[in-house]
Formats: sequence, C-alpha cells, structure tokens
Amino acid sequence: MTSSRVSAPLVLAAGAALVLTLGACSSGSDNSASVTPVSTETASAEGCPMAAPTDTGTPEWTLDGATGSVAVIGSTDTAAPSVAVQTPFSVTETQVKTLHAGDGPVVPDTAMVSVCYLGVNGRDGSEFDSAYKRGEPAEFPLDGVVPGFQKAIAGQTVGSTVAVAMTPADGYPQGMPAAGIEPGDSLVFAIKILDITG
Repeated sequence: MTSSRVSAPLVLAAGAALVLTLGACSSGSDNSASVTPVSTETASAEGCPMAAPTDTGTPEWTLDGATGSVAVIGSTDTAAPSVAVQTPFSVTETQVKTLHAGDGPVVPDTAMVSVCYLGVNGRDGSEFDSAYKRGEPAEFPLDGVVPGFQKAIAGQTVGSTVAVAMTPADGYPQGMPAAGIEPGDSLVFAIKILDITG
C-alpha cells in the first residue's frame, strides 16, 4: 500500500509495457516492494490466457455506480475477462465481487501473490493495463499495492476470479498520467488469483 518506487509492469501505453507500481500514489513513504512479471513456468502452467472472451453474454457482475455502471465477465482457462463500462463510471465505496471461488488456500493480507489482471478506467472505459495481453502473470506483495487491489485479493482463495471497483482513494488519488489515470478516477480490475508465492 505504501510503495512509491516505480517498479511494476502495470500499464500499457502505445502497445509497450510501462513499469509502474500499483502503490505509486498511495503514500509518500518509500517501500521497496515491487510487482514483477514472472515466467509462466514459475507462476502458473497456463500463464494468463490471451484470447478474447468467448462468452460475451450475461455478465457475472453488474454494478451501478454513483455515475455510470460496469459489467464484468471473468476470465476462463482459455480466455481473458471482459469489462464493459457505461461512462463515466465512479464509486463512492470500493466494491469487491467474487466471480468464481477457487479451492486453494486463503490469501493472507501480506502474502506475495501471482495474479493475472485487467485494469479499466471508469472515467472513459479505457483499458490501462493487462497481464492478459502480455500473457504473463504479475507477482507482488499485497502490502505493496494500492489499497483497492489488496481489498480485492486478501481473504480470497487461490484459484478465485474476482472483480473490484475501487474509489480514487483506494487507487491513485493523485492520478497516474503515464497510465492515463487522472485524479478522481475510479478503477475497475478483473483478477485471477493464481498462487501464493511467499
């Protein structure tokens, strides 16, 4: 939650991964926790599926925000998730939804985890980062990311797919221009928890 170091592959811009930390704007303190891509051999046998969602039917989660709405279909073993946003979407309280519960161990608050994720900006519906597009999961400590990401994963079970709609305070309160995130933007993530790695 308190990292200010630029060290994680969390935003795609012009087709190239930018190296950013989920917690970059959450605090002024310096914490050396980082998010790093891990090879599919060490994180998950299947990596992050890169195929477009095959089922674009009924969403597994719909949420009306303070403004706009969001509809999420979680990832499968062979396809990335889908996040559709009626813009501008914003929330006044962070909301987490378990789309599919896994059967692995419960994730502690400070665990090192390996996940696949898709991040979408509620203001304009743009996708600002995707481990699914890279085909590789990311690995990071939950106490080194923005509060909304930690709220989405801690207490879930390994193997779960979850979605979170986070307030600006639980994301990037001051924004993150390199990712196209402005101050006040609510963010939506679709996440697959692959493993606890430490």
